[in-house]
This record gives sequence, structure tokens and C-alpha cells, in this order.
Amino acid sequence: MASSPDGQLVASAGDDATVRFCSPSAGRPLGEPLTGHDGPVTGVSFAPKGGLLSTTGTDRTVRLWPTPAV
Repeated sequence: MASSPDGQLVASAGDDATVRFCSPSAGRPLGEPLTGHDGPVTGVSFAPKGGLLSTTGTDRTVRLWPTPAV
């Protein structure tokens, strides 16, 4: 789990090979889960400006995702 630099988003890694975003202030998920890894997601990290999220997985890949608007 990681929080964006401005605290507006939280991203969580899943054993189900997905990444989910939620808004702490709204207390709800944002959008559909991100899919693309071929196994559990093991790490999530926001870029310093918060516009991108990087993820790592047991499939030995790193992926970059745009973050949703809050």
C-alpha cells in the first residue's frame, strides 16, 4: 500500500494480480482495478509528483500506470 505525495490517493497491491486506488477523503474506491500483472502485485510506489504509479509483481515485471483524477 502507498499514499500519493499529496495524500489524495491510496494505492493497494493485490494477491489477485490487481491494483486498486481509493480516495481517503471520500472513503471509496476510484475506478476499476488495474490489471496487467500475471501474478500477485508485490509493490506499489507513487512518482514524486504523483502522476504515475509504479508496480512490481511476482511475474518479474515493473509497470507504470497513470493515476486517476480525484
